[in-house]
Amino acid sequence: MGSELDRGQRQEPGRAPEPIRSLELELELELELEPEPVGETSPHPVPDAAAYLLGRWGIERTVCDLRTGTEGSFRGTAEFRPDPAGEGLLHVEEGQLRWGAEVYPASRTLRLRPRPAGTAEIGFADGRPFHDLDLRTGRWRAVHPCAEDRYEGTFTVTGADTWHLEWRVGGPAKEQLLRSAYRRLR
Repeated sequence: MGSELDRGQRQEPGRAPEPIRSLELELELELELEPEPVGETSPHPVPDAAAYLLGRWGIERTVCDLRTGTEGSFRGTAEFRPDPAGEGLLHVEEGQLRWGAEVYPASRTLRLRPRPAGTAEIGFADGRPFHDLDLRTGRWRAVHPCAEDRYEGTFTVTGADTWHLEWRVGGPAKEQLLRSAYRRLR
């Protein structure tokens, strides 16, 4: 699995295209996120992950390369909408990745397939499995092996309209920490 850091480095450096600048202005007007440290907020139980996530969310993300100490950030939106390819939802993230002095457009698409009892299976856009998701207690830990690297994620629902996600990535190719705060957009 590639991270935003990987995708950003493959993009041509330079100014972001016009739609990205518009997105940034829109988010400045709609979004005032201050990421809380993951794990320091009481979890908010969610009986149905797909029903909870359906809609549009603002994202603030910090990205840290633990080997070099280099830090970046991602600011954008996530939309969970019906998947035209079948049952479930598409999870589409779009925004800007700031890495050093450069700004890159960044995006990803995942698929969320609801399961009985309110849980879900998360997959990549091409159909490969990523991880399970169970927010019934308000907190979930997921693990995804990616070649020789290991992704460990912690999802914490902090309220009816806010949730946090932390991914720790370790292995021979990467040592990263990604912390994200999501807030529902109206």
